[in-house]
Amino acid sequence: MPAPDTVREHWRRASAESVWLRPGDWYHPAVDALVEALCEERDTVPAAERLGRVRAEAGVGIGEAIDDVVCLFRVRDREPGVELLRAVAVGWSEGYEATPVTPEVLDPESGLATTQYLVHRLRETYGVAARTGVAATHTHGLLVIDVALDDLTGWQRFARSAAMGRALTHTFGDGHPMASLGDGLFVVLGERGVDDHELRSALRHSIERTGLSLGVTAILRRPPRIWLEPLPGTHTAAVELLGTLQR
Repeated sequence: MPAPDTVREHWRRASAESVWLRPGDWYHPAVDALVEALCEERDTVPAAERLGRVRAEAGVGIGEAIDDVVCLFRVRDREPGVELLRAVAVGWSEGYEATPVTPEVLDPESGLATTQYLVHRLRETYGVAARTGVAATHTHGLLVIDVALDDLTGWQRFARSAAMGRALTHTFGDGHPMASLGDGLFVVLGERGVDDHELRSALRHSIERTGLSLGVTAILRRPPRIWLEPLPGTHTAAVELLGTLQR
């Protein structure tokens, strides 16, 4: 059995090469606690919760935190169980709630922006349109993704949101204007003229791959419903559209 230090270095390298955004801030003593629990075949849930908590406190998104833990198990030729991923997500949520982050900016379940923050980004889009004389309805649209299923538990809804945050970030990139509207509905603000068929295909593939890797395909609508809502003529009408889309 490899020594914990060796496993940690393999994990660090795999994470830095694939999912971790800033290699210099990866290490924390909570990393060692999870590695040791795994190598000694002890219960990994407490260590996973602690790691999730410190990741949130350091400003790491929930998708990046989950991807990182998946890398640890992959270097051991294993897949993380649902309970382990749940522990990371629960710890992350607790850490997020304890940090002084403006609640209107980040949705704690998905790690994406909230609707309120997307409203602000829409205001910027309409401002640019007014300055350039090119209507926002001609340049941008809202890509809507619906993965909702009925009769899910609170934990299942949390897991679904975390998986979708990860899938959307992988597809569009960190910091792209997108938000959770709640209850399995997500929206992305994007430029029109992009190859719509290719984009939807890539997004469906990312959602399916993420669902399989996290073991949550049973709580995602398959296939997801994806459609484009053109932006209306004014910012006020766009805000009303978001309200209509929300359940």
